[in-house]
Amino acid sequence: MVLLASRPEGKAWAGWWEFPGGKIEAGETPIQALSRELDEELGVQLKTAYPWLVRTFEYPEKTVKLHFFIVRAWIGNPEGCEGQQLSWQRPERLTVQPMLPANAPILNALKLPPIYAITNAYEMGEMAFFNQLKQQLDSGLKLIQVREKNLGSDALLAFSKKVVRLAHQYGAKVLINGTVDLVNAAEADGLHLNSVALAEMKSKPDNMLVAASCHHAQDLAKAEALQLDFVLLSPVLPTASHPDAMTLGWESFAALKHDYSLPVYALGGLKPEHLNQAWLASAHGIATQRAVWES
Repeated sequence: MVLLASRPEGKAWAGWWEFPGGKIEAGETPIQALSRELDEELGVQLKTAYPWLVRTFEYPEKTVKLHFFIVRAWIGNPEGCEGQQLSWQRPERLTVQPMLPANAPILNALKLPPIYAITNAYEMGEMAFFNQLKQQLDSGLKLIQVREKNLGSDALLAFSKKVVRLAHQYGAKVLINGTVDLVNAAEADGLHLNSVALAEMKSKPDNMLVAASCHHAQDLAKAEALQLDFVLLSPVLPTASHPDAMTLGWESFAALKHDYSLPVYALGGLKPEHLNQAWLASAHGIATQRAVWES
């Protein structure tokens, strides 16, 4: 659930709905401005918030730079201290309109869950994998990437269809690390690009989620230029498959993520218990190919 507020009479775009917030005053950091605005607008005191996205939007009358935070804890009950209406909403099923134009991509990003699970049937064996997939779907898993590089095209299509059928029974979405044709044939929800495919892509495919694996600033810039739905950034920590590979670490991850407009999942040696650390580094969540299937 997210809290939305309507702009009160007397302000520009009166009656339109938005996320609570306001302008950064001289000498303030974004987090200081957030704390002050929550107190002034909602009458609550900020306890815990994580930096999330930074987006620039051009309105007819001005261009604004928006710093978005995920607020996870506060003191008090939110009230409309400036005459605004408030409404708790599900991003996937809004019942209030109209929304300020700048907020449309933010609502789409909020639909993404904190865990992005990557298939690992090659190591686990197909039967064990599907047993674990069902168990994790029962526990609330909502986003899956099919990545099985060892399978030929026919076997990969059959495997992908099986994952999609099971996932869709739980309302989960499936992206396939492959081609647009494979996504359509498997009736999946989207396409996941490796870094090579990302570099070669000229425009974002229509009518599907599109994500990409990124490893450096150039990858992130390309994904942003294509306006992809989200990206993975790796490797954060050493992994079982590449224990000697150079890693980013959380400090470099946060630096690359700074002022970035797309949701970013951290990948590489991570487990669900790393989620809080990922949020502190501005990640949307974590992606995992092994730990998610071990529980």
